[in-house]
This record gives sequence, C-alpha cells and structure tokens, in this order.
Amino acid sequence: MHVFIDFEASSLSKTGYPIEVGWVFEDGRSENHLIRPAPQWTDWDEKSEAIHGISRETLERDGTPHDIVAAQLVAALTGHRVFASAPSWDGKWLSALLRAAGLPRHAIRLQDTELAQHESAVALLTGLLPPAERMVRVRAIMARVRSEGEARPVRHRAVADAEEELRRWREVMRLAEEEAAAAL
Repeated sequence: MHVFIDFEASSLSKTGYPIEVGWVFEDGRSENHLIRPAPQWTDWDEKSEAIHGISRETLERDGTPHDIVAAQLVAALTGHRVFASAPSWDGKWLSALLRAAGLPRHAIRLQDTELAQHESAVALLTGLLPPAERMVRVRAIMARVRSEGEARPVRHRAVADAEEELRRWREVMRLAEEEAAAAL
C-alpha cells in the first residue's frame, strides 16, 4: 500500500532534527506524532518555529519520546511503499529519528511522491495509448496537478502536508482514469 509521509523540523541546519511526523495511507488512515527531542537534540531555530508554529516547550510537554515514535513508525510502515514530496529532506529527518532510537537508518526507505504519481498514471493508461502518447499525457497530468497544488497553501504541519500529497496522487489517478475512459 502507498503511504505518504511528512516531517517538520527544528531547523534546516546540519544539526536540525525532526519535531513532528505524520503519515497517511492511501486508504485515508493517518497518524501524527509530536516528537519529544532526544537529549542530544538541542538545535532550535525561531524562524522555523514561526513557520510550523510548534514550540520546543510544546514538544517537551506534549511530545512522544523520540524512540517510541520511531518504533511506531517502523511498525506501521514496514512492508509499505513510503513516499515524500521532498525525500532528501524528509529522509534526513527520518534517518535522524531512527539513528537516535538505535534503529537501522534504512529501516524505512522513502521515494519521491512524483514516482507514485507517474507509476499510477502509466499503469492506468498502459495498453490504451501508444507509449509516446501515453508519456505525453502522463507528463501533462502531472504538470497540471503540480501547478494546481502549488497554488494551495502549505500548512507546514506533518499530517496535513502528507494528506495533501495523498490528495495530489489521487488527483493524478482521477485525471488518468478520465484519459483512459476517453481512449476507450
């Protein structure tokens, strides 16, 4: 099953760390966790806080210990394809979370959400359009969804941003299904 994930972080510096993670399965089930920082996580950027609106005090008070979040994440997502809109950044936060919890840093691997969109659209149009035309249509669908998505505000909260990725993937599939119906 496809799963879309997003992280919020203390800062974008080398010593930044994950403060919130949210994921949503393609069937709509979701989880969101504020992450209580590991003892060695001290970097904090007030500019980042102004964007996501999560204070260090909130994490200390309401967050779940980092190692518990990491274990829950691995248990929930193992065996699924996990996608992120920014896999290099989200992968950095995922790796930091897993390492701090003493888990293998590649226990969960992230792929780019655009890969999920592309594969799904191609699968729906395979056999209905010649390969070259299929690829032109898939690129056009993905460009349309990307453009429409860029016009929507980014919430900078983990599960909300993961849900937006799910919405975009579903929209790509809906448009590809329309193309498939027109090709019949």
